[in-house]
Amino acid sequence: MKQTFRLFLVALFAGAITLGGYKYLEDEERISFAPQETSKFIPTTYLGTAAEMSTDFTEAAEKTVHAVVHVKNITVSRQPTNIFEFFQGGGQPRAMVGSGSGVIISPDGYIITNNHVIANASNLEVTLNNNKVYKAKLIGTDPSTDIALLKIDDDDELPFIPFGDSNNIKIGEWVLAVGNPFNLTSTVTAGIISAKARDLNQFDGNPQSFIQTDAAVNRGNSGGALVNTRGELIGINTAITSETGSFVGYSFAVPSNNARKVIEDILEYGNVQRGILGIQVGNINPQIAEEYGINDTEGVFVGGIEKGSGADKAGIKEGDVIKRLDGFKVSKFADLSGYLGSKRPNDVVEVTVLRNGNEKTLAVKLIKLETFSMDDLGLEVKNITAEELKERGLKNGVIVTRALTPEIAQYKLEGIIITKINDETVKDIDDVKRIMMNRNTRTPIKMTFMDTAGSINTFIFR
Repeated sequence: MKQTFRLFLVALFAGAITLGGYKYLEDEERISFAPQETSKFIPTTYLGTAAEMSTDFTEAAEKTVHAVVHVKNITVSRQPTNIFEFFQGGGQPRAMVGSGSGVIISPDGYIITNNHVIANASNLEVTLNNNKVYKAKLIGTDPSTDIALLKIDDDDELPFIPFGDSNNIKIGEWVLAVGNPFNLTSTVTAGIISAKARDLNQFDGNPQSFIQTDAAVNRGNSGGALVNTRGELIGINTAITSETGSFVGYSFAVPSNNARKVIEDILEYGNVQRGILGIQVGNINPQIAEEYGINDTEGVFVGGIEKGSGADKAGIKEGDVIKRLDGFKVSKFADLSGYLGSKRPNDVVEVTVLRNGNEKTLAVKLIKLETFSMDDLGLEVKNITAEELKERGLKNGVIVTRALTPEIAQYKLEGIIITKINDETVKDIDDVKRIMMNRNTRTPIKMTFMDTAGSINTFIFR
């Protein structure tokens, strides 16, 4: 009997402690987690209350959904109906309709979208979230960044999305993709930033530096907005990689700083002003690391310096490894090209290089990238200095910087100097533009050039 009584008292006492502890927690409005020793492999961190940990996207969605528009692209092409029209041109006109998204970036109706959304358009139509329809005017495009600028007119101010700073975004940050996938207007999806400075094709000669996100993006989202939780524009949704053509877990956006710079150049100059350091870059492979005594695998290796460039004048040397630009970390070439994509010629950039195990910061004034794409030949050319011409024993010419198509790339024409096109002397890229624009598109193109071995050759492109 005494044993039973003692067990009853113990149970009563334990129950009182449990009830009292529960009451204490019930009376408290918060629970704080004091730092404690648990495991050196699993650190304990205070995560905050449930309210602090929740993420609310409603404000960002409300700020942005009315400023993202549906863009309709109407293209008229002529379909040949007989063999004569096939070879000589002509045929029945046929309208083709494409669609995508766009972002209003100013209250007076400027709209940013993708170049591929409006390419070859005969007529552009923009529909707002309130179903108002406008005729849009194409202001300018930049195919290399896949950015285009449109304009619509309205007597009232239009809703718009302000630009954010894409240089300050962080991996893991919440983002929203706003657009019109599959013609479903005003669609908002959420995700995080999965990666930065992503180059989808390192071998196409076209520097890319996309923001990668897992927010769902599908056909029709192109040209739409990628925004942060404050409703600021940090990217223009541009591409997905998928075997089916639909979203499979990640998508890619042009950073807002790069897109903003492109449209500002279009408005001010009529074309895009690209600033470069004036260097040739390479990957840090084991051979280069051993030759130059490089222990760090991150950074951009300087494989050569363009004479008279900003890099040359600032003292950057072959064998340097670029580690930072204006304090922003550079791990790979896409980091460098992405940051420079938001700069212009004559801008000064603080370049931190690693040389002989020591870091050194140099102020580099960017020079203008002067190139021209000869799309009919599949070649990109740029101006060449008088000193370089003299070294090759030439008085005039432009140099081929890269092939634009795999078919042309097989001929290994990078580095040749074009001296004549259709027997007209070529002094600079302005001559190239004039000759290519004024030529008869039905006639072959005759190109005279000096190859890298110093021989004069002639190609005829038909």
